[in-house]
Formats: sequence, C-alpha cells, structure tokens
Amino acid sequence: MDVTNTSGRRKTAIARVYLTPGNGTVTVNKKDFKEYFPSASQQYKVQQPFELCGLTGQYDVKAVLSGGGTTGQAEALRLAISKAIVELDAEQKPALRSEGFMTRDNRMVERKKPGQKKARKKFQFSKR
Repeated sequence: MDVTNTSGRRKTAIARVYLTPGNGTVTVNKKDFKEYFPSASQQYKVQQPFELCGLTGQYDVKAVLSGGGTTGQAEALRLAISKAIVELDAEQKPALRSEGFMTRDNRMVERKKPGQKKARKKFQFSKR
C-alpha cells in the first residue's frame, strides 16, 4: 500500500496529509471533512486540487490539522494535498502552480508593539 506523506502550512495552521489510492474519502482529524468544514467555500478549497487535476474520487486523504482557524486550516490542507499530488505525478505541477496551489502563503499576523493599542493602531492622542 503506497502512502504519500506531505505537510502544508498557512498562518499558524499546520496540515499533515497521508494520501493513499482509494475512493475519494477525505478524513480530517478522524471526522469527515464535510463535518469538520461546514462552510461550502472551505469544502470547495479542499477539493480544488483534485478537481483541477481530474483525480476526483481516486485517492483517500487522511489529514491531521492543528493550529489556526478553519480558513487557515482549509488552505493548509489544500497546499498539502497539492504537494502530495505532485509527489505522485510531477506532470501535474504546472497546472497546480498556475492556480497558486503550490505556493505557501507566508502572511502572518503582525505582532503588537509596546506603547500601542495594536500592531499599528496607536492610543488616542490628547493635546491638552
């Protein structure tokens, strides 16, 4: 049984993915992905790499997600699935790269600075 193991990250979310040949079952943290991601847009993000490559229903995905929120986790999972598909078939890489699925989005939350209300917002200035 051939298992492909990859990981993906987005913000503070980390996705570890195990891809095996199967019937298209996607399991996230021991739950069905439609139960884990109730939003239709997040479910669509998870399925995008398979639909783009025409591999819908050919591989089972077992994912372990940690950290971040649901949107970050869905995008981390999309990156991990894309990397696993490329590991199996390198000819899929140009199509996935053109859609931006192979690029790790490294935008993070900016830290709060001392003497300020938030990262960039200041406390209200009082002249008198």
